[in-house]
Amino acid sequence: MTNKRVCLIGAGPSGMSVLYHLERLRLEGAIAPENLPEVTCYEKQDDCGGLWNYTWRTGTDEYGENVHGSMYRSLWSNGPKEALEYPDYTFEQHFGGPIPSFPPREALRDYLWGRWNKYNLKPMVTLLHSVQSVNFDPAKDKFTVVVKDLKQNKLLDAKDFDFVVNCSGHFSTPNVPYFKGIERFPGRVMHTHDLRSWREFSGKRVLVVGASYSAEDSALQSIKFGATSVVCSYRSKPMDFRWPDSVSERPLVTEVGGDDRVGAGGWARFSDGSMEQIDYIILATGYLHHYPYLAEQLRLRGPNLLYPAGLYKGTVWLAGGNNRLLYLGAQDQYYTYTMFDAQALWTVRYLTGAIQLPSSAEMAADAKAWVNRAALSKTDQENIAFQTDFVVDLANQSNYGYDLDVSKIFYEWEDHRAEDITTYKDRQFVSKFSGQQAPPPGQPFMKAIDDSLEHFLASCQGK
Repeated sequence: MTNKRVCLIGAGPSGMSVLYHLERLRLEGAIAPENLPEVTCYEKQDDCGGLWNYTWRTGTDEYGENVHGSMYRSLWSNGPKEALEYPDYTFEQHFGGPIPSFPPREALRDYLWGRWNKYNLKPMVTLLHSVQSVNFDPAKDKFTVVVKDLKQNKLLDAKDFDFVVNCSGHFSTPNVPYFKGIERFPGRVMHTHDLRSWREFSGKRVLVVGASYSAEDSALQSIKFGATSVVCSYRSKPMDFRWPDSVSERPLVTEVGGDDRVGAGGWARFSDGSMEQIDYIILATGYLHHYPYLAEQLRLRGPNLLYPAGLYKGTVWLAGGNNRLLYLGAQDQYYTYTMFDAQALWTVRYLTGAIQLPSSAEMAADAKAWVNRAALSKTDQENIAFQTDFVVDLANQSNYGYDLDVSKIFYEWEDHRAEDITTYKDRQFVSKFSGQQAPPPGQPFMKAIDDSLEHFLASCQGK
């Protein structure tokens, strides 16, 4: 088949990497004209960037769509930039010199846009268009896609596509558990998805439910902005860092309650029988795979895993769509930008005929082997090693051209977190691709309040 029609859903880092590699290879003459797919990229937000587009809105946006963004003010990278750096576009190249290893949100977004601007990708994206439904007709061997023009508040005529590449991510639909008594809790209850500023926690007692990276950052941000105490509640095992005295950990919450009188606080009871007085509850309880626009047989479900079941090479959906539905960025993540980039290039190679799929039995066996190995990976080091092998495998198959293995950086990062959770973002790493040693930050993370790009660059340059 030539000149395949491709529907690309989402213009975050994954979707933009697909456009990036298609345009790069086209300009290099590496794709024959008859093999160049016709790509239509739909993005429901008003700009490219995915989760990196900060918004003050929560709940629904001005068009009635669920707010995609989960970014809060004062978000800084929780992993070293050297572990997510594009090898063909380094941070030093973008900023014209070295910057610290843990930049704030605006700096990372600026970096992404710098790479995308190399090929002027934004005009290739149809903004403010929300995909409403995707169905596959085996008889026609086509996907039928219905899209809504949000600005015009109008459903557009259905269009047929040969392939659908789903890049909408899985960090936008919060997983919200229930705890006995929570409907009568007198303080505020929020999921991190709807959290925008930490200043409201100043002088408050905060309960954080969860034990992963968002829970860790919620605890640090709360005390950074003046919370008097933070209790972290875990389901299976504690984070067990060397926390400041104002942070403690308890097993899972069993009940919450409090006094409805103005000014009265709330409380939480835990499975060990202990209780704590609290004012706020932050649910750092993760996200759901949620793709309501996809037909049932096309829809990935399940928990957030390093290798979701049913995906060949973590990408090709095997349960429907005749191997023409692809998921990018559906994994739990240590690697981020470079993993999405390797997946995107693999996808482009597949779409343009450079990669041929093996038999259905071989693909199922390959996917099962990765799923089984992921299930045996228990420790952080084992998980990092697993995802490193996954990324390297994709890169090798797609002729990526760079060694993306930065596992040593991840291992060192884990050691720094274990040494002191409050200072690990002040450490420095060496870029594998530029060889540049990062400078120390202009301010320690726990004292850095202004997260703007201008302030960050000025502070790290000593101005």
